[in-house]
Amino acid sequence: MTFRNWTYRDVTIAPFRGVWPTIHETAFIAPGCRIIGDVTIHEHASVWYNCVIRGDANRIVIGARTNIQDGTVVHCDSPKPKRPEGFPTLIGADVLIGHMAMIHGCTLADRSFVGLGSIVMDGCTIEEEAMLGAGAMLTPGKTIARRQLWMGRPAAFARDINDEQLADMQAGVAGYVRNAQLHAASHGEAEG
Repeated sequence: MTFRNWTYRDVTIAPFRGVWPTIHETAFIAPGCRIIGDVTIHEHASVWYNCVIRGDANRIVIGARTNIQDGTVVHCDSPKPKRPEGFPTLIGADVLIGHMAMIHGCTLADRSFVGLGSIVMDGCTIEEEAMLGAGAMLTPGKTIARRQLWMGRPAAFARDINDEQLADMQAGVAGYVRNAQLHAASHGEAEG
């Protein structure tokens, strides 16, 4: 895997305690982002305008083609005496994370979806092809099973996700990969 050192204007890529983020050369990081510490961002992932991804208390991994939409905060939880590994934030491939979400110390499996303005708390898991609806709050330690939709504050099971909805989610992933390429080219033109 090849990573590059980002130099966009208005982007902060900073170490924490000597650990730098590693970002794949094909990933798109929009202006206004702050990425700190033990963060790994894989190929064709996109981190949109004004996101904060802070890997200071534990590690954060963002999988291939995943998009972290505008204004989202991604953090993790530090080790504790009763949980020495803490809660890293592990985000799989082809994940959609909507605008202004809060992702903290959780696992988002491949092809999962977090709706805009949602909160996912420590120890939570959203399994493959599962969805947390817009504005929902998934409280600590909860798991959304494969192909389930949960909604509300606190979030609870609403219904199963059908094939058409799943196809729409995956079309959204592909759309964000294309849009990230357009934005990257546009910023390259502006800085060139």
